[in-house]
Amino acid sequence: MLTIAILTLLCASASANAIQVRSSSYNGEYGGGGGQRFSHSGNQLEGPITALRVRVSRYYIVGLQVRYGKVWSDYVGGKSGDLEEIFLHPGESVIQVSGKYKNYLRKLVFVTDKGRYLPFGKDTGTSFNAVPLYPNTVLRFISGRAGSLIDAIGLHWDVYPSDCSSC
Repeated sequence: MLTIAILTLLCASASANAIQVRSSSYNGEYGGGGGQRFSHSGNQLEGPITALRVRVSRYYIVGLQVRYGKVWSDYVGGKSGDLEEIFLHPGESVIQVSGKYKNYLRKLVFVTDKGRYLPFGKDTGTSFNAVPLYPNTVLRFISGRAGSLIDAIGLHWDVYPSDCSSC
């Protein structure tokens, strides 16, 4: 009888673990093989993505900086080119990222759940299109490799943080 009780508990535990809902997914890495690795995984604890700074030159995405909640990430990339800055509306999230690359990142397009299309860079190179694997998830943070340009980018998706009323 004890054996049956133990088996029942083990089966129930295994079933409970099997039905846990997955929500995180990853797309990438898109771009070339150079540069130093970077990750904003810790920044997502500050809140959702609320703004983007992208430095662009004539041919490339030169640098990136992302605001999580009210805190800007460290800037990654080079110093040449023009800096463009876009703020998301309260409660707005990035639900798709597309772009182009050839050795370096050349174009990024962020699409939001409010229907906004936020393009940066030039339309040349190999195309990519990244969306989350699971429904009701949004872009939570980026990673990649950078030197004097953005060499590559990775996109990390998960649910919108529920504890960010001031973001």
